[in-house]
Amino acid sequence: MASPTIPEPVQRLVEAFSRLPGIGPKTASRLTYHLLRQPPDEANSLADAVRDLKAKTRLCEVCFNITEASPCLICKSDERDRAILCVVEEPLDVLAMERTRDFGGLYHVLHGTISPMDGIGPEDLKIRELIARVQTGSVREVILATNPSLEGENTAMYLHKKLAPSVKVTRLARGLPVGGDLEYADEVTLSHALEGRREM
Repeated sequence: MASPTIPEPVQRLVEAFSRLPGIGPKTASRLTYHLLRQPPDEANSLADAVRDLKAKTRLCEVCFNITEASPCLICKSDERDRAILCVVEEPLDVLAMERTRDFGGLYHVLHGTISPMDGIGPEDLKIRELIARVQTGSVREVILATNPSLEGENTAMYLHKKLAPSVKVTRLARGLPVGGDLEYADEVTLSHALEGRREM
């Protein structure tokens, strides 16, 4: 319920910011009041960026990464090794892997992990599409780069069972901390994990 001392548009924006991950009520209020102090063109620029985010982005039809045009630039590139596929949980993980400059293959984004506690099963992820990509016969190795969390490990084991009969399956080495996320790992740690991957 809106406070009588706070205008309704201000309250609505505070509530909208509060729904974003990692943003609590205090931070949401600070962001809102910061925007109030900015010139109108700053607020309009932010609004346009949010609208464009939804209107001008889509998922790549091949790897399911976020892109403006499908297939994405990575999938279209002739310089990438099409025989190696790196499977990650989220689009941010693709950015983390690309920062290492050590991986020259293609990606497959699952958009989450298997998590029965949250009601997320294999059918809720891009696993069927991954299996179909591998079954084309052009993939030589699948690198499972899910996060070293309980859900990430369970998803990796599930994928290993599904893929191992038809392709070499490796896992990033343990240079990554258990419970950590790829997007927060530094380039050196990710590089070592990529180099030290092992067959499952």
